[in-house]
Amino acid sequence: MKVTRTSQLSGITRTMDLNITVQQYQEWQHGKPIQDAFPQLSASEREFLATGSTDEEWNELFGEE
Repeated sequence: MKVTRTSQLSGITRTMDLNITVQQYQEWQHGKPIQDAFPQLSASEREFLATGSTDEEWNELFGEE
């Protein structure tokens, strides 16, 4: 499913094709914790879904680990 989000960090709008279903998305929207709703997604993909932020943005602002 293609998901478009605007980053809370940069204001840039991006679209990512995520391996999620409409049912999973609806469950998350109705309060299911993101890690339970989308166990197949990486932490980076869940962050994009929740905040629109990417790893690159985090690294630019806060440095790499």
